[in-house]
Amino acid sequence: MMPAPIATAAALRRRLTARPWADARHFQIAALASLLAFNFACLDFGARPLNSALAIASALAAQALCSWAWRLGTIDLRSPLITGLSLSLLLRADEPWIHAAAGAVAILSKFVLRLEGKHIWNPAGLAIVALLLCVPGHVWISPGQWGASVWFAALVAGLAFVVLNAARRADIALWFLAAHAILLHQLQSGSLLIFAFFMISDPRTTPDSRLGRLMFGVAVALLAHWLAFFWQMRPALYVALIALSPLTLLFDRIFPAERFAWTAPAHPGAAR
Repeated sequence: MMPAPIATAAALRRRLTARPWADARHFQIAALASLLAFNFACLDFGARPLNSALAIASALAAQALCSWAWRLGTIDLRSPLITGLSLSLLLRADEPWIHAAAGAVAILSKFVLRLEGKHIWNPAGLAIVALLLCVPGHVWISPGQWGASVWFAALVAGLAFVVLNAARRADIALWFLAAHAILLHQLQSGSLLIFAFFMISDPRTTPDSRLGRLMFGVAVALLAHWLAFFWQMRPALYVALIALSPLTLLFDRIFPAERFAWTAPAHPGAAR
């Protein structure tokens, strides 16, 4: 009998990425789900079970329908689950259907608003801003005062550190927070921590290079500061992120670097 061939480096890499915790999305899901469960069990952030269920279910259903429509061959529900959980923590509305609409808009944007195989906007962030514009007075962002206590901020930061370390995006979160702290002299908002650790640091919508991420993170903080203090805009962080997200494509061209991938996709378009 012939001996088994020696595994190549590529084969070993595929084996490593096949392990569940090799994909940073699993850490994101665990962290966001823990925060949402904490909301229901201990400290009320304002998230409601029905609204959260609608946001998550809508995101998952939209992913399944779009995967079928785009003929991807596989349906990966990890990214839409992250989107639904993020919307549950950040989005507030006076009608449940708005949460369902947010999940659908967020996932549809991933499939439609793409360039060179990369998302242009963070799906949850785009959905929040779109609904703020389309149904004003009925949609708002979680005030975030639930993060004012030191112990809870430490919990969020601890969960985020695990996620960002796995996704290799701790740098942009820290640079953004540093610029934000210098401008505003405070880091006590829970929604700010969620924004920094789970939204602006999204590997699929941030520059591939470290220098590009530095410039992007600081630019978002500066624009958010201007919108908040000169335009008195409450959702300044999210508007700044969405407004500046196209810069990611420019930074990727000016400072080329290895393109981020959660894992090697089994199908050419499966990473949507």
